[in-house]
Amino acid sequence: GVEVGPQPQGVARADVLDKMRKIVKHGLDFVQLFNEGKEFPPCTIEVFKIMEKVDYPRNKNGEIIAIIHPKLQDQDWQPLKKGDPLFLTLDGEVIPYQGNCTVYPTFINEAAYYEKKQAFVKTEKIKLTAKHLRSSVS
Repeated sequence: GVEVGPQPQGVARADVLDKMRKIVKHGLDFVQLFNEGKEFPPCTIEVFKIMEKVDYPRNKNGEIIAIIHPKLQDQDWQPLKKGDPLFLTLDGEVIPYQGNCTVYPTFINEAAYYEKKQAFVKTEKIKLTAKHLRSSVS
């Protein structure tokens, strides 16, 4: 599957649709070249691996007591370091990120995840290495 975004629920955005078409075309081009016997050299790529889902701060009744901090809003895939603003309470108190390592949040404050109790997802940046690849079909 391919998920391209972000975009609001129920909205079709031309720029996002164009990105989706391009990635699907690249995938199909790869399959065709592989089937034709093209050789692909080893390569390394940076990717984001999901670490955990993070909920909004809540009171003992399960009610949300803080919102995403304005400095974090719309900062998907950007580094979040210890001490960076994370949440803002309804009383105006800043709740900073307290993690031990830099993370890369995504799906920040997306409406579709409120009911799932998810403020954002913490990811880590890792490198994946692919070995040399060639079809064994001649």
